[in-house]
Amino acid sequence: MTRTKKRLLYGFLGFILVVIVSVAIYMNSLLPIITGYAAKNLCSAVFISGRAQEEVESADLNFSFIKKNRNVVDFTDKSVTSRFLWGKSKAIYREGFGVTLIRGVKESELRKKRFPSGTEPGYNQDSISWPLGNVLQDSVTGADKIKLSEISDNLVNKNAYRGNIYAFLVMHKGVPVIEKYKSQFNEKTRFVSWSMAKSFTNALVGILVSQGKMGIDQPAGLEEWNKDERKSITLKNLMQMQSGLKWNEDYGNRSDVTVMLHCEADMGEFALNQRPEYPAGTHWYYSSGTTNIVCDMIQRSFDNDSLYYSFAETELFNKIGMPDAVFEVDPSGTWVGSSYLYATARDYARFALLFMNDGVFNRNRILPEGWVDYSRDEAPGSDGRYGAFFWLNKSKRIKTAPEDMFSCNGHDGQYIFMIPSKELAVVLLGYSPDGIDLDRLLGDILETIR
Repeated sequence: MTRTKKRLLYGFLGFILVVIVSVAIYMNSLLPIITGYAAKNLCSAVFISGRAQEEVESADLNFSFIKKNRNVVDFTDKSVTSRFLWGKSKAIYREGFGVTLIRGVKESELRKKRFPSGTEPGYNQDSISWPLGNVLQDSVTGADKIKLSEISDNLVNKNAYRGNIYAFLVMHKGVPVIEKYKSQFNEKTRFVSWSMAKSFTNALVGILVSQGKMGIDQPAGLEEWNKDERKSITLKNLMQMQSGLKWNEDYGNRSDVTVMLHCEADMGEFALNQRPEYPAGTHWYYSSGTTNIVCDMIQRSFDNDSLYYSFAETELFNKIGMPDAVFEVDPSGTWVGSSYLYATARDYARFALLFMNDGVFNRNRILPEGWVDYSRDEAPGSDGRYGAFFWLNKSKRIKTAPEDMFSCNGHDGQYIFMIPSKELAVVLLGYSPDGIDLDRLLGDILETIR
């Protein structure tokens, strides 16, 4: 072999080696996300939602590299371990805290923590009437139940509106008028919220504002921001997605949001340490990180963890008939307000009722007067799409729905639609990564309301 050919061969082999090493390095950075996603979501589905491993793997985890994981469910210690290539992740379930992916903290330390006692609701939902309980009354409604039943069957069983719908509920004039579930689910099943959790974080902030512990127009007051331009960021900037902090919300790759959810022990700290890219209040863009910063701020407003963990239960969930809801925490112990709430379809309808009644539930004021209006105020730069941790329809993104509709939207097809002018709320839950024909669905539902 000539010297020239040898140089070419060695150069080619060197190039191949560089490619292999580069791919291996990049793959290594993805493995905590790939295995972490599978472990965390399977663990929550099994131990919170009561689903079978095989069903979850075939429905919710059957995509991309995620389906390549080898998952082991341990019912003794209530954990899931997921492996792919040389990567491995473990998630554990703890009563009250839900499921936590083990990152940056020892499993033994997590298991030592106990959820505070005394958060029980003091009532049995199955023996009291709606809305606090599950005994449904006949309602005075103008909804055509026969047509709604046809819509629900077409939606859930026949996939006529696209999407894979697990639960569908229509509430009119404050009472559920139609409820439909896929065969493996029922009214007791707790479903993941994904980003609908942001709206629940909104409600918790509202309660703290009414208690004088937080102020929406005040600077966030985070010590980490005191020495730079971030000190001007307000709670309102965060809730309206105008923090100005650099953020990448791409779920299909290694990004800020996937790293936060699957690699970080303290999600709020990860988000608040992002560098500023725009002046606060001048640029709108969607960021799950800002919600977890707000959750960090909520936690700092309490003197101890016991008061913090019991707060959502005693001040929100128990008061609006959601005592079985689970707000999951990250390894540091902070609520993952961007993504991880588990509740029933009826619970999500109750939450809609709270916001459609100006923050009053069952004749009790939960949120301060004017809070719902604030939540529905258009965030500058959002083109009528967003308020404060709520989505809006002022730009008629859903053409068949009126402009006064506002909603909680979650990843892969979770929705709570609220239409005050029609006294109507619609809950959709499932796994629909390819989307749902919402224009057609909401248009058909609205046609049943007289």
